[in-house]
Amino acid sequence: MSALQLTEKRARIIVEKLLQHYPYAETTLTHESPWELLVGAILASQCTDERVNKITPALFSEYPDPESMALAEIKAVEPIIRSCGLFRSKAKALVGTAQQLVEHYDGRVPESEEALMALPGVGRKIANLIRGDAFGKQAVVVDTHCARISRLIGFTDSDKPPKIERDLMAILPEEHWTLWGHLMVTHGRDLCKARCRLCFSCPIRAECRYGEALDPSEAEEQDCV
Repeated sequence: MSALQLTEKRARIIVEKLLQHYPYAETTLTHESPWELLVGAILASQCTDERVNKITPALFSEYPDPESMALAEIKAVEPIIRSCGLFRSKAKALVGTAQQLVEHYDGRVPESEEALMALPGVGRKIANLIRGDAFGKQAVVVDTHCARISRLIGFTDSDKPPKIERDLMAILPEEHWTLWGHLMVTHGRDLCKARCRLCFSCPIRAECRYGEALDPSEAEEQDCV
């Protein structure tokens, strides 16, 4: 086998093991439509999904669709989303995005990466999230969890999201591109935390470049590595 084939095989094993450990890995942003997911994703910038999920019920009660948000005053949106941080820029992005959706897409969220990234407050990460979770298109979402853990595993040496995305797309089966992002987020919150990696409890330690290099004798001496 070539080095790439071995890495691809390791990737399949990792996905299988993580799926066994996290069988319901999916986005934790509560939503019932592409519009609600888009709003949640914009609000989630530098904010937890948990906090966003506490904000969106009141927001969607007032502005349930792009048409209503497009008519909103930015100052009226700000107090509703204040607790998620950066509320002024996010309110401006939400209203601006809604106006573009109404003007150019009949109030619907577009499916293409190019169209999504042209919306205010939407970058590649959010565009890929929407394409994957709202429209079922395979796309790798590179957030901080995905970038950090993919480096630890040894699937990339880059700290640049576009390069990380390309590296992962070259290794992972296409049908697992969207899933990979969810697995990384779930694993990053559960065992592979930034400040406390529980490597000796990790189901993929044998396949992880960082984990397999650890001395097993240290397992009883420390919880975090």
